[in-house]
Amino acid sequence: MRYADGGGLTAAGRAKREVVRFEAAEMFGQGLRPPEVARRLRLSRKSAYAWHATWRDGGKSALSSKGPGGLPCRLSDDQAKRLQAELDAGPATHGWSEDQRWTLARVADLIHRLFGYRYTPRGVSYLLHRLGWSPQVPAHQAVERDEQAVARWRTEQWSRVRGRPSSWARG
Repeated sequence: MRYADGGGLTAAGRAKREVVRFEAAEMFGQGLRPPEVARRLRLSRKSAYAWHATWRDGGKSALSSKGPGGLPCRLSDDQAKRLQAELDAGPATHGWSEDQRWTLARVADLIHRLFGYRYTPRGVSYLLHRLGWSPQVPAHQAVERDEQAVARWRTEQWSRVRGRPSSWARG
């Protein structure tokens, strides 16, 4: 199942899943057992048994969609736009001048400074993903690295270090 960018199902996906749950409720009302409902609707037995228990306790209305999962974002749309602008300004603008990388801890600290909300690193990750940011892992290379020397070593030394290439023939 493909999830939406914010995690979980989209509104259309939730509505589609709700229709399947209502079909299951109709079948339960006709006296069908959960394994048969699972087979007919092509879903797991575990889901069928869970839906059956919910239907038995609360009827068809208990199987209606509860909306998107999780807590709502604490930042308003205006605050999210302001955060986006502050992130675009760069870490140096906010006192992190040693490098130009936004880490989850730095963004969490920035959110706390700007809006007074405390976010966990995972919560910051979800928020940044929602804002369209993706994780970037920098390539770690020595500052002193000499690309020409590396290329020269590969052409001159590597064949001697490696030895003769092996052939497919035995012996």
